[in-house]
Amino acid sequence: EKKVLEDKVDVASTLHASQIGIGAFSISNSGKEKETTRAKKADLIRVQFVLDENRVTPSGNKELYVVVTGPDGKVISESNGTFTTREEGVKTYTNKIGVNYEQGKIVPVNFDLKKTDRYVEGDYTIEIYHNGFRIGKGVKTLKKGGLFG
Repeated sequence: EKKVLEDKVDVASTLHASQIGIGAFSISNSGKEKETTRAKKADLIRVQFVLDENRVTPSGNKELYVVVTGPDGKVISESNGTFTTREEGVKTYTNKIGVNYEQGKIVPVNFDLKKTDRYVEGDYTIEIYHNGFRIGKGVKTLKKGGLFG
């Protein structure tokens, strides 16, 4: 019974991400950012979301794993680090984020993904994990550059 209860608390304390926003930005030589929908112009992808309030999760530092998958189906990763999910097994992550979570509060989170290669046209899928569970997902489509792209 104790194990069942611990499992329920474990699942209930898993955070949830919402209001997932994904933007692509070009950066000028002066450092000015401008949002773009064109793959050729994109210098970085900014991922923003909020962690919804959770009355079970204790306050403190929480580790979130963000997985960004490119149009080719490969995970964009700077570290080649992996983590274990509860449903999909071991996955490569793009970024591990430490978030100072406050119990019962909504916490905004964002980070930039600068890519060394050029971005290509297609769908970029962003998945957010906490406690081994996927807690949010979003997609950003980058279009082909050019006049008629």
